[in-house]
Amino acid sequence: MADAEKIMKKKSFIKKEMDKHIPKQQSDDLWRRATVKLEELLETYKDIPKGVKGHTENYIFPSASLYLIAKEEIGQEKAYEIVNDAAVNMTSGVGKKLAAILRIPGMKDLFAKIWDPMTRRKFGPDNGFENVFYQNQKNEFRMDILCCPYVRYFTELGCPELTKIYCANDERVYGDLPGIEFRRSGTLGTGAKCCDFYIRKKV
Repeated sequence: MADAEKIMKKKSFIKKEMDKHIPKQQSDDLWRRATVKLEELLETYKDIPKGVKGHTENYIFPSASLYLIAKEEIGQEKAYEIVNDAAVNMTSGVGKKLAAILRIPGMKDLFAKIWDPMTRRKFGPDNGFENVFYQNQKNEFRMDILCCPYVRYFTELGCPELTKIYCANDERVYGDLPGIEFRRSGTLGTGAKCCDFYIRKKV
């Protein structure tokens, strides 16, 4: 249980959102049961590759555990609202912090340069993704994701609807950055054939 408790401790922003929506005692009970559920998932999927675990253990399994436990007691709509609102609040804050960093001279150039190596390292085949990487022009990055562990594991766990929350996280983090253009026409989580990414430093 120690691993699950450690992971859930990092998700305190979701717990705060739960406390806004439901009574504290009920929230505490659901959180405890979700931690038990997470421990079960960690054991069931203990043999998946390390790179994939970076996504399942940090994001997919905690969200699924809480959602699956909560919807049994408070209904699917409210359970989804809690997970979604927590994601909106957290990633909107990340987007604002990143925007502040990009106002520092030289940071836009660095941001454009690191996208390709960063994506290959964290969102490549070793992490459970299937990608198409395009030949990029200077200060731009293009990639399509054809298969995604978020789609796979949320679907296996019976909550594919959670995938689109994580799709929307990208929009909230990258969609309004100073001097950076972020475009995407669709995502796997919303029924598109791929998640297409286009990042460009504005000239």
